[in-house]
Amino acid sequence: MDEILRAVTTWITANVASLGYIGIVIMMGIESACIPLPSEVIMPFGGYLVYKDPARFNIWLMGVAGAIGCVWGSVVAYWVGSYGGRPFIEKYGKYVLIRRKDLDKADAFFARYGDAAIFISRLLPVVRTFISFPAGIARMRFGRFVVYTFLGSFPWCLGLAYLGKILGKQWDTKLRAYFHKADALIIAVILLLVVLYVFHHIKSERE
Repeated sequence: MDEILRAVTTWITANVASLGYIGIVIMMGIESACIPLPSEVIMPFGGYLVYKDPARFNIWLMGVAGAIGCVWGSVVAYWVGSYGGRPFIEKYGKYVLIRRKDLDKADAFFARYGDAAIFISRLLPVVRTFISFPAGIARMRFGRFVVYTFLGSFPWCLGLAYLGKILGKQWDTKLRAYFHKADALIIAVILLLVVLYVFHHIKSERE
């Protein structure tokens, strides 16, 4: 696992360093399309590039690039959920303990709290990666989904980029190791959430 995380981090930083803003857009888009690349590495490294080459990179544009990436990746996940997600889950969801009542609860949740849920979730590790797919399944209004995805993503991206900038000189010593540990923590959180999800649904089925 340690070698996998190191390889992923190296791949991310190499692409961002080579492509600049476009690399940020691509990497953050992948992260938001339910593929858990760590934005906790992507955006701070973007901030490090601002520190290293301020003539080429701007911290505000770095934040905008990250938010744009979040939007396009989230749109992909949204449309997958909207057009194919619900029929697929209704047919095969039982194999991963998802029932029709869970889909109905998701519909009711997004109908009532959709705007706030999208905005807040974009500020939360792990959750932000996967929220777009259920939003698509629940068919949240697309225009509002895009707006709140951008508004929630921008402060997250800008904050991480700014952190990378102000701590830029420590990237090769302290920061690389710190964000490497953050990746491991995020994976552990994902595994814990999966275990809790399975336990909750098995308990509900028995009841």
